[in-house]
Order: sequence, then C-alpha cells, then structure tokens
Amino acid sequence: MRISANYPAFSRINGGFGQQEQDLAQITMLDTIECLTLPEELILMLLNEQNGYFYQVPGWDLNCAFVGAVLAELSLLSRIDTDLELLHLLDKTETDNPILDPILKQIADEPKKRNPQYWVERFTMQAESIIDLTLDHLVAINILQYQDGEFWTLNPSSRYTKNLNKDPIDGTASQFIKTRIREAVFTDTIPDPRDIIIISLMNTCDVFRLIYELDKGVEDRIDAICKMDLIGQSIARAVKHNIATPMLRRSSLNKKIPTVALRDLLGNKSMRKGNVPSFFAELAKQYGPVFQIRLPFGKPMIFLAGPKTNFWVHRRGRKYLRARDYFAGFEKIYGACGVLPSLDGPDHFRLRRAISPAYSRARLEDQMPQLIDYARQYMSGWKVGEHYSAKSFCRYMINAQISPLSIGVDTQDIIDDLIVFKERALNTYVVRALPRFMLHTPGIRRRAKAVDTLIKRIQSISTPAQRAGCPRNLADDWLSLHASDPALVPESNLRFALSATLVASVYLGDSFNFALYSMASQPGLYERIRAEADSLFDNGDPDGKDFTPDAIDVTRRFLMECLRMYPIVPMSLRDVMNSCVVEGYELPVGARLYIAQTATHYMEDIFPDPHKFDIDRHLSDRKDNRNSSYAPYGLGTHTCLGSRWLELQLAVNVLLIAHHFTLKVYPENYELRFNPLPSLKPTSNLNYLVSEKRREFGLKYAEPDRTYTD
Repeated sequence: MRISANYPAFSRINGGFGQQEQDLAQITMLDTIECLTLPEELILMLLNEQNGYFYQVPGWDLNCAFVGAVLAELSLLSRIDTDLELLHLLDKTETDNPILDPILKQIADEPKKRNPQYWVERFTMQAESIIDLTLDHLVAINILQYQDGEFWTLNPSSRYTKNLNKDPIDGTASQFIKTRIREAVFTDTIPDPRDIIIISLMNTCDVFRLIYELDKGVEDRIDAICKMDLIGQSIARAVKHNIATPMLRRSSLNKKIPTVALRDLLGNKSMRKGNVPSFFAELAKQYGPVFQIRLPFGKPMIFLAGPKTNFWVHRRGRKYLRARDYFAGFEKIYGACGVLPSLDGPDHFRLRRAISPAYSRARLEDQMPQLIDYARQYMSGWKVGEHYSAKSFCRYMINAQISPLSIGVDTQDIIDDLIVFKERALNTYVVRALPRFMLHTPGIRRRAKAVDTLIKRIQSISTPAQRAGCPRNLADDWLSLHASDPALVPESNLRFALSATLVASVYLGDSFNFALYSMASQPGLYERIRAEADSLFDNGDPDGKDFTPDAIDVTRRFLMECLRMYPIVPMSLRDVMNSCVVEGYELPVGARLYIAQTATHYMEDIFPDPHKFDIDRHLSDRKDNRNSSYAPYGLGTHTCLGSRWLELQLAVNVLLIAHHFTLKVYPENYELRFNPLPSLKPTSNLNYLVSEKRREFGLKYAEPDRTYTD
C-alpha cells in the first residue's frame, strides 16, 4: 500500500506531529522512498542539498509544475485520465491524501469536462499550500530537516542502500531519485512512467541545466522521453502554456493599495506614545493588511501588517524579497559588502549555517558559570537607595557579559561610542530620518574610531598562544571562517561582524530594560519570578541545562509577553525583486516594503485584550503565540539567528536580579513611553531604584568601578 493512501493531514506551523506522523517516521527509509508521491519526488529533485534552497525556478513556474505533479499522481492512482484535449474523471474515491483529495473533489464537482490547461490554471493559486504540506510531510517522515529561517535540508541520518539496475546506491532520498533520473536521461534504458512525468515537468521548468551538464545529445534524449507518455505530455503541455502568461492572470486580481489619510497619522495616540506595533495594528484594522503612507516630498511607503502577510513573508518572501538594497549603504560605512543581514539566497544560507553554533543556546549554556559571574560582578556596584538611568543600567550590564564571552575583551569604555555611531548610521542610511551629513560631524567621526580600537583589541588577544585552552567564542568563529573561506567572509567584513556582536548589547539591553520595567512595576509577578530564582540559586549556582522550561515556567512566559508587548525591532525592510501579489495587491519590482511583523502582537483577534500584560496567554494550552503572528525575532530567512541565546541570557539576568535585589521604577509616577528610532526602547527618563539587597554574593573577579551615565 502506498504511503499516499494514508497521508496524515498536519502542519508543522499549526501544531506539530501527531501519533500517525510518529508511526510513519518508524517506516524503514527504503520503503518510505519507494512510496513517495510525485510532488514529493519533485521537491527532492529541485532541492539543492548544499544550500537549503530550491533550484532557481521562478515562483510561478514552480507552482505550475507542482500542480502538474498532483494531477499526474491522481492519474497514476487511476482517479483521472488525460489526453491532449480533455481531463477525464475515472474514480472520485478519496485517496486519504490531504493534498490530492481537495483537488480530486473539485474535479469531481465540475459539471463540465475541462482540458488539463484549465485545471493547471485553476489550481496554481493553491500551489503554495501544496508545497507547504509536501515539505511538512517530508519532515514528518524524516527525509527532510526543517532549519530555523525557513530552510530545509536533507536529514543526514536518513541513508539507505539499494541496488538500482545492479548498481548499489548508498545515499539520501534525494540522491536516490536524482540517480534514477540521471540514469533515465543519460542512458538508453526505458524510463518508468513516473520518471517520464518528473522529467517532463522539470524540462518544462528548464531546470535540468542547473543540475546536470547537458549536451545536444542529452537534450534530444530529454525531448524524446517527454514524448513517451501521453499523461506526462498533456500535463507538461498544460503547465508550459500557463508558465507563458502569469502576468495576465495576476493582473485580474489587482486591487488599488489604500493610502493612509494624514489625519490618521497625526491623530493616532499609539504613534504619539511611540508604540509602533500598536500603531500599525490600528492602521491595518482600518485600511487592511496592505496600505501605503505618502509623506510630503517622499516616495510612497508600502506596509504589510497582519497574520496573512506575516505568513506570506515567512514562507514565500525568499522568492520575492531581498534585503541587500536597504542595507547596502549601512554596511559600506564599515567598509563591508555582503554581510549576513544583507545577504540573500544560497550565500546567506551557507554563512548562516556556518556561524550558527556561535549564536546558539548551547554555546551560552556551556559558559553559564562565567555568565553568572560577569552579571554579579556588574551588580556588585549597585548601592541600596541609589537610582540609575535605565538605558545605560541595562545596556552596560548586558555588555559586561557579551563582550568577554563573545570576543574576549573588555569594552565598557568604548561601548557608548560604538552604539552612538551605529545608531546614527542606522538613522541615516536605513531609517533615513537624518540627512547624510549628520554621519560626518566631528563628534561622530571621533566615535567611529571606537570600531578600530575594538578590532585592535581583538587582534591583540587572538594569537594561537593566547587563545590556547580558552573556550571557543564568536570572534574565534568569525576569524576561523575568514581563514578557511575568505570569499565568504572577507577581511573587509570583519570590522562589521565583530563590532555588530557588541552592538547586540543595544537590542538585548533594551529588551532587558523592558523586562525590568515589567517586573518592577508588577510586584505580584516579581514575587513569582523570585520564587523560581530562589529555587534555582539557593543550593548553589545552576548549570546551563538547569534552566529548563519547567524550572523557569513563569519567567519564560513573562519574557515571552515582554517580547510580545515590547518588540525591540517591530518592523523589517525588504525590496521586491520579483513582482508578486499579496492579499490581492500587486507589489511591483523595486518597491520598498515596510513589514510591520509585530503589528499582529496588538491585534484583538490574535491576542485578546492586547494591551493587557498577561503571561497566561503563553500557556501550552493557549494558542495566542502560535504561528508567524508572534514575531519578535523577525520572519523568514532573516529570522534572528541568536534568538535562543537571547532568551536564555534574558532569563538568567532577570532571575539573578530577582534573587539578589528588589528594584523599583523611579520616579514612581513614570508612565511608559517609547523611543522608536532606530529600534524600540523606553524613553530616557526611566530610572531604577535599588530599594533592597536580599543576598550577598561572592565574586571571582575584582569589583569594578562603575559610572552610570545616559
């Protein structure tokens, strides 16, 4: 019996795997591969094993090909038949496959016979959901692995050996299928009907030249194979015709993008408070998920805001959007080109995979004793009865940990200069809130020298002798990548990569600031977090792996709610590289998109009573925080690489403060307001008062002299 006859309906995004999927995962790899459907085999043929991307088949072409694969699978299951003129229903009995059955039902419900081209055209709009389900199923049966950032790679542990025409093959599912197709294309063997269909669809998409080296003889062989099977020939013909005119069909869906009235900008209370996510949620409620803002003397700014646009960006954005354009000016300030935030496509995936261990939670878990010591060292300077500027209080505390852990040097004396220079550059080249000459004032030029100071300090301690016996850190990883692959990480990019590591103190520090405000202003939550902290620390310092979801349940949900209400990066920028339609609106090539991914955090139908701080919305039996509607770390391929590190470091710092101190908001009547540029943070008049020191703590390092300035 084919697996497709008992294909479990599920979605990774909508809740993970059930018992059926776990049972399927136990099927032997050999049986699984022999029972794949045509859409699944097409996925594996088109997936580039080295970079996690599909071979560069244009989105519309890919959609048409997948619809063709579904129709061909129904034909092989004897549910339909096709000729060059018409598609015929043979049997409307369901296949128990959630991809095939909705298509089969629509064909069965159609009173008039149609040709294959009609059905390809009709179903192409559903193709992206077909691809999603196909990918999810391949993950469920352990053929693919899902990687953060919406990448898929082959599961390296899923290997098998099979004799294919007496030649043994040892490899992955993709290698088996590609070997099978290679044999059909490059030898005189008579291909299986399934292989003929796969070859016909791939030839229609003109993708063979990206996988194999072709000469005239091989091209003639492919053309001959495509004519061997009437089913494959008719479906490929229908797909090819649809590929030819996608723009004509797309234009019929276009709607005019609504423009936000100036009064709705100036009179918005959330905007006046600086609450960017709430502001965009209100605009989306009034104008819909796609709208534009036209400021005097400026180009129209197109915004996406809503759960469906979030999902589209998360799952489809890689095909239509790119990051390099908006980031190009900013990276040039550091003398760089092609740094991680500005890369797209295979190079981005390759670099992201190579550097990801340095940003992992596991790396921080291994350094937990040092992290706790650095935090306590910093807190040792606090005095009961004193109040401190919240912004520097939090940023300095985080930098006191990130700097030695990530790059092995102390940078407290230059972190302000690094931050001011970076924020001025962002406001000038990315946010474009300042004219460019503001980046060349004497004060900014002086602060820019801090980058060179930082690089010299790192170079001075990065010799093999000095690093011998030291735990590996982020600087080691970047320098090693440069040495092993200078084309991927050129020397010109190291200034940005290493200084950006410290500037992360801004984002993590400001998230920490919001967390301290939320804890200090809610005594009941403070006590619940303190109870978890005392349980962890009273019998000695915990190890990194002791911070489990159960051990810090309240703290974990508390921080999730902080990130929902106060996302540090509430919006992302991308440029449209391929024209596309989102929610019925065409986004033209070259348009700059402002993706307000955190607007969903303040949408009533997703997070009920969104202005209420409620950690229970993150209980396991609640679904408020599921899917791409919860997006504090961004969406898609550029999702924050260090999100798991950030979550753990935030939790440890909040718990340490709750264990040792009682902080209060100062002044008592402070009303939280936001400074949204270039990232979201509390306004500078927020302070914290140290009202109680609950416990003493020993230090492994000398107590530093700290001065808090804003």
